Amino acid sequence: MTTTTTTFARGRMGEIVRYFLRLGCLGFGGPVALVGQMERELVDGKKWLTKEQMREAVAICQSLPGPLAIQVGIYISYLRCGFWGAWAGGWAFILPNFMIVAGLGALYVYLGDLRPVTAIFYGVSPAVIALILHSCYRLARLGMEDRLQWVIAVVCLAITVILQAEVAFLFIGAGIAGILYYGTFRGRTPTALSVTAPVLAQLAPNTSGSILGKLLLFFLKAGSLTFGSGLVIVPFLEQGLVQQFGWLDERQFLIAVAIGMISPGPVVITATFVGYLVAGFWGSLVSTIGIFLPSFLLVLIVAPLLARHRGNANVQGFVKGAYAAAIGTILGACILLGRIAIGDWLTALVGIVSLAILFRWKVSNPLLICATAVIGLVTYPILQPGWVMVH
Repeated sequence: MTTTTTTFARGRMGEIVRYFLRLGCLGFGGPVALVGQMERELVDGKKWLTKEQMREAVAICQSLPGPLAIQVGIYISYLRCGFWGAWAGGWAFILPNFMIVAGLGALYVYLGDLRPVTAIFYGVSPAVIALILHSCYRLARLGMEDRLQWVIAVVCLAITVILQAEVAFLFIGAGIAGILYYGTFRGRTPTALSVTAPVLAQLAPNTSGSILGKLLLFFLKAGSLTFGSGLVIVPFLEQGLVQQFGWLDERQFLIAVAIGMISPGPVVITATFVGYLVAGFWGSLVSTIGIFLPSFLLVLIVAPLLARHRGNANVQGFVKGAYAAAIGTILGACILLGRIAIGDWLTALVGIVSLAILFRWKVSNPLLICATAVIGLVTYPILQPGWVMVH
């Protein structure tokens, strides 16, 4: 059987590193928006992938725990430049975000506060919701094919909103439903996938002898147990960082989430900011490694196995079911984040206008983010909305 790796033109390491360094600097809007940007640039622009190959990459990475955008980037890098290309492309994607967010963490610690962050958060966050919705629409067009997938998506959306948290077993259950409907029920993919997260979880016990060790283990667990995208990691982080360990209070946590939302790259870069607040530079480095390391291991170990057997009806069925679950879960998380991002007429207007602009014109994500950041900086001191950073 011909594998996916042979269908890609082999690329040079330098072009992979340059592309993902640029994407890490300029990619706004969270994982779904980033995947949508990769789909536009690598499928429609550079022709590195076909639509079918991009859909397969997204579906396989959606089937694994961890931040979606990073995993898709690692997977594409692996297919173009092999094992070391995956590490080079993945860390090139992460590096600009780490430097930006660690710098903001240092400013917050040494200056005592980042009050402009509140104003920026006010203007940017509804635009981020619009970016997520627009990119989710593109992903739905890419991989949603029939009524069963939409039923799965609606069920997962409802459960996510009702429980206000991500349920990892939704993806396993959706995958099994996909096997029963599309496959022959003779494959072993569900078993392999269902044991992946618990095995990785054993790498992250709850106790450690030092604060750096606790940070590393906590974020290893977060990176290995959170399915779908960084958009649905917020409830898990809040429970651990605020309630369990008490490292942050509610306001600090919301600022950390805001930093993750308004910075380029994946939302889970929030871990870098949290790490700096808790233990300085080394805390930010350890937290960043912890949140992203499981993605590299999963993509390099599990994803090639799935790709090798992509023609198997059961694998295809599992991927279709998990893809639908991810669409529903991301939409559910979008509703939850919308409750934080939209609280008055202006933020509602910014969100609606941003969404209309995204559907009408091919405006770049950084331009939209910059424009709404200016709106926030100008209007926040005038309106002084008391709900921002409170909800």
